[in-house]
Amino acid sequence: MRSHKYILSLDAGTTSNRAVIFDERGNIVASAQREFKQYYPQPGWVEHDPREIWATTLAVAREAMATAGVAASQLAALGIANQRETTLLWDRATGEPVHNAIVWQCRRTAEYCARLKDEGRAEFFRAKTGLMPDAYFSATKLKWLLDNVPGAARRAASGELAFGTVDSWLVWNLTGGVHVTDVSNASRTMLFNIRSLRWDTEILDFFGIPESILPSVVPSSGVCGLASPEHLGAPVKIAGIAGDQQAALFGQTCFKPGEVKNTYGTGAFLLMNTGSEVLTSHSGLLSTVAWSYKRDLSDTNYALEGSVFVAGAAIKWLRDELGLISSAAESEELAKSVPDTCGCYLVPAFVGLGAPWWDSSARGLITGLTRGLNRRHLVRAALESMAYQVADVLSAMTADTCRPLSSLYVDGGASANNFLLQFQADILGVPVLRPACVESTALGAAYLAGLAAGVWENTDELTALKTGMTEFIPAMTPDQRESLLNGWHDAVRRALINV
Repeated sequence: MRSHKYILSLDAGTTSNRAVIFDERGNIVASAQREFKQYYPQPGWVEHDPREIWATTLAVAREAMATAGVAASQLAALGIANQRETTLLWDRATGEPVHNAIVWQCRRTAEYCARLKDEGRAEFFRAKTGLMPDAYFSATKLKWLLDNVPGAARRAASGELAFGTVDSWLVWNLTGGVHVTDVSNASRTMLFNIRSLRWDTEILDFFGIPESILPSVVPSSGVCGLASPEHLGAPVKIAGIAGDQQAALFGQTCFKPGEVKNTYGTGAFLLMNTGSEVLTSHSGLLSTVAWSYKRDLSDTNYALEGSVFVAGAAIKWLRDELGLISSAAESEELAKSVPDTCGCYLVPAFVGLGAPWWDSSARGLITGLTRGLNRRHLVRAALESMAYQVADVLSAMTADTCRPLSSLYVDGGASANNFLLQFQADILGVPVLRPACVESTALGAAYLAGLAAGVWENTDELTALKTGMTEFIPAMTPDQRESLLNGWHDAVRRALINV
């Protein structure tokens, strides 16, 4: 490592934006974070204000730099990790959004996606994109904007508008008009052919989306533009971009096929590195691009993914909507204060169920309510629901790959909860490993940017930086595990049919 400069990582999340400055050892020098408003215009609909996304991102970047005493001239590069699939459309001339961002959680196109499945089009999309028709992905959100924002379709056809996910929006604003996305984010739009590594013209024609509004696709690690000096004080190379889950896989140094990580964020996202192979799932999982270094994308790495829509969001719900806890940290203490959930299960299908069920009509429920149940049991049930959903996805991964899991790397905000990770290890029957730095998403973006900027020469140097793992060893008997999972699956079946 020849550079002693720092790397600024922008982690654009679903409920907050964070900036983290790393040194060449992968240590956090400073960080800053700000939440932003969530908009729910109708049940199941979720939106963000693009201007607030940009404003809070810039604010935390400046705050982290000030806290660290690091000037822009000391930054080797800037990396971006972002909430994926969230869809933005803006005016090329003014940079003004034409509508709020439609968030990945939003279910407004669920009925349309169900019709696509009923028409037998699921395999058409899966063969090309690795995804299935679902409101989760960007394609139908973009179609909705073109169909429902007055004048949007006409303006898009005439080249006046630009589409992008959050990474594209941030790069556009940082650079003053560079319109790009990286290959990992492109793969989450349901518009990108993950085999030809191009925007798929047949899919674009199907949805009526003009290719002229799409960003250029660039590798995840490579300089794609310069942040304007008006924003950070001096030009800074934007050298790494990845969807947040791919960035976390990279930050966990899961560089070998078969290695798996799970991120506990608003949702929970499990990714398995499958190397240069596009592995097709028969168990409700997704094939997706992990990352690429070369400009022609010829070295593209793939992953198998299972997406859980509601994980940490269930704890936020307990705090903000029910008032059962005052902070997320309190959930661990309450969960440990009771020996079990008193037979209660919480299925947090607030926006449907993701992998491996893929039922957008499912809704959340609580089963096993008795007079003896109190808030401690309900809080514990919410934490356990995260572990159960992860177990379902990992079971599907094992079925698809015929490769038993030996351990699970974890990160994300909820991974600080020791109760959750011990229960996760118990319900999986394998060790769960938590790194010293749980900011794997931000770290992955920094690693991708640092490789392109010459801070590190190769991934072997990154692996050597990985130290201080905390290991959670399973202590539950197989009979206990089976009994709890049976109860969980009974609750899930009720969520699937009681709608």
